[in-house]
Amino acid sequence: MSDLISRLLDLAVELQQIPAPTFREGPRAEFVRRRFEAEGLTDVGMDEVGNVCACRAADEGRTTKDRKRPVIVTAHLDTVFPPSVDLTVHREETRVSGPGIGDNCAGLAGLFGLLWALREGGISLPGDVWLVGNVCEEGLGDLRGMKAVVERFGAEVQAYIVLEGMALGQIYHRGLGVRRYRIRVQTAGGHSWIDYGKPSAVHELARLSAGLTRIDVPNEPRSSLNIGVIAGGTSVNTIAAEAALELDLRSESPGALEALGEQVERISESANQQGVEVTAEVIGRRPAGGIPADAPLVRLAEEVLRSLGENPRRNIGSTDANIPLSRGLPAITIGLTTGGGAHTVHEYINTAPLSRGLDQVVRLVQGVWKV
Repeated sequence: MSDLISRLLDLAVELQQIPAPTFREGPRAEFVRRRFEAEGLTDVGMDEVGNVCACRAADEGRTTKDRKRPVIVTAHLDTVFPPSVDLTVHREETRVSGPGIGDNCAGLAGLFGLLWALREGGISLPGDVWLVGNVCEEGLGDLRGMKAVVERFGAEVQAYIVLEGMALGQIYHRGLGVRRYRIRVQTAGGHSWIDYGKPSAVHELARLSAGLTRIDVPNEPRSSLNIGVIAGGTSVNTIAAEAALELDLRSESPGALEALGEQVERISESANQQGVEVTAEVIGRRPAGGIPADAPLVRLAEEVLRSLGENPRRNIGSTDANIPLSRGLPAITIGLTTGGGAHTVHEYINTAPLSRGLDQVVRLVQGVWKV
């Protein structure tokens, strides 16, 4: 294992040891900010939503007129784990395991790996490379951080390159549309014996849930429906006054996603009756979008992977790239290594592929101005 990869792994573990649940990424963001400053990058700072940005400037001597459009390389700061989760890391010869190590501490450390590789290789670039640790990628974060990144840089960039820890070989050039609802049922409640017969929010939500699972979800275009959270009630002998669920809808097609959402809202509306109030609130929207499989950025990513002995696989997914892709901007999500157990306490990354993963990022950044 090279010294550079060892340093990258050490940094990934340092990052992993700082809890960073969605909406509470501050301590990890501050750590990254200090590291950016220590690396001598320019324009280091945090924006209004908590993203950390820094610029690796283009070659010295280039005039503003001669300087190419910047490339944005970004990785999300947040994880799915609450601060209470045990973050113990286990390091073995061929893998490192621990909650969040792959999603996305390896990807985040890859920002620094790219910087080190460019510097140590004496690699010159015709445009600025902005390195960004962004917030709110996971869960109900609704890609808030990436939305702010794209609002800042817009279309005046050469490409957006999103780094994930465990997707080596994948090229996500299409964004999977996502819509999320919180459906809440409220009733007067009461005593389970004395007030028996009065509507229960839990009972009503159970009926509504059954109706949702009977929705005909299309296979083509591929779509999905998942009730991921359900909660309510006060005690075993209380008629529940309130209950709620959180629902995740996904589709390759914006039209199919819209149709699913309309069905969810109709079912929710029809569940209202005397003594039962049902509300369906949209709590997340991840817009669909994409660039063609033969787009220059996709072709370049494929060529780079093949040159490293990897078999490139074009894919669709819900990642930070959804935001620029939904606007038709050149963007892909790629991975630094392989691994497994994402979003579980058994998460791990394989160490051997990291050198190929980092080489991929370096070659992609070098080549992106030539396509």
